[in-house]
Amino acid sequence: MRRARSLRRDLALSLSAGIVLLWTAATLLAIHYMREELDELFDSALQETAERLLPLAVAGDRLASAVEPEPVARAGDHEEGLTFVIRDASGTTVLWSQGASAVTFADPLPPGFRTGPDHRIYSAQDASGQWTIEIAEPLENRREAVEETLIAFVVPLLLILPITLALVAWRTRVGLARLRDLSREVQGRDETDLRPLGTRSLQVELLPIRDAVDRLMARLGRALDAERSFTANAAHELRTPVAAALAQTQRLVAEAPESLRPRAEGLEAELKRLARLSEKLLQLSRAEGAGVLAPEARDLAPLLHMVVEDFRHAPEGWRIRLEAGPLVSHLDPDAFAILARNLIENALAHGDGPVEVTLGPDGLAVTNDCRPIPAGILSRLATRFERGRTHGKGSGLGLAIASGIVNGAGWQLRLASPVPGRDGGFQARAVPPQDSTA
Repeated sequence: MRRARSLRRDLALSLSAGIVLLWTAATLLAIHYMREELDELFDSALQETAERLLPLAVAGDRLASAVEPEPVARAGDHEEGLTFVIRDASGTTVLWSQGASAVTFADPLPPGFRTGPDHRIYSAQDASGQWTIEIAEPLENRREAVEETLIAFVVPLLLILPITLALVAWRTRVGLARLRDLSREVQGRDETDLRPLGTRSLQVELLPIRDAVDRLMARLGRALDAERSFTANAAHELRTPVAAALAQTQRLVAEAPESLRPRAEGLEAELKRLARLSEKLLQLSRAEGAGVLAPEARDLAPLLHMVVEDFRHAPEGWRIRLEAGPLVSHLDPDAFAILARNLIENALAHGDGPVEVTLGPDGLAVTNDCRPIPAGILSRLATRFERGRTHGKGSGLGLAIASGIVNGAGWQLRLASPVPGRDGGFQARAVPPQDSTA
């Protein structure tokens, strides 16, 4: 199953990616302009050095009296950053600096700048046009300057970037905290809890969502109340006429001639089924409504003994095997009796052999023998009027009533077929929450 995307994660990643991209673009743009400015600065320094150096070199007619090229002595022991040569009008070198390379100054150059493989060279003439100076600066100097400036610019940003990303992650988590609380509250509700959402201090963007959910739950609540009211009223109103019709039919069975007696008995059976159905509808209305929890906790074992004792008087009551230990719970006694009765009736109607009824800290479990029920049918057995593959008598409401009661009490209804550890059978287990007094 594909994992659901996280809004907080998506927001944090998108903001972080945006910051990194903008920072990278700004850094590259800054490097571009920085290199241009540094080139202009170095070129200006190179030009100014040449213009200051040439007048000093030709002063006193030293170059005019030179018979052959003269080197300029070093002013101390240091690496030569700039080298130069001075040529006469014929292009002959008459003066050069220590470290000047014959390859760099191989040919005379016209005035202006030129970029060689390893040097940036500037050429200038004096006012008379007799002398020309060519001064060269290694390109490595400029690259080092750019690299050092870039390091000084980027390193602080690299140190700040993780802090920025951490702040983005923290701020998105804090900013979406109310959304997370709202999501948890909605997720923690079951189908019977239709109260308005209680999450407060929501941002303006979340208020319409909360209000829309509240309106939807209010509409669902009104619809369910109307349905339960109709079910309860209809079932209640049916009880009296059905009971009266059943009494008359039983009298008719006793007085009818032999030719009419089978039809009268069939009518009696149908009226009995209708009476059971009306009783189940009343129980369903009670199970899906409020009132399945009692103010005080009590032991449910004596109540289960009373329910099972009522079944002992039925024709198939001998099949029940009871093992009841203490279970203290807030479950309403009448609701628990309806729960136990429906689970036992379901087991007697749709199974063969003994019906095992157990009660303890793990809840109420009712087990009967039958062929294994397919998983597709098993998952639907707790819905209304779902009877599975059976020819037994029943309305298909027993497990739906049990499910409504356990859900209203915060319990769980777990259905299993085959029974764990067996080849067949069916087990319905009502499991209380970890707090045994729930």
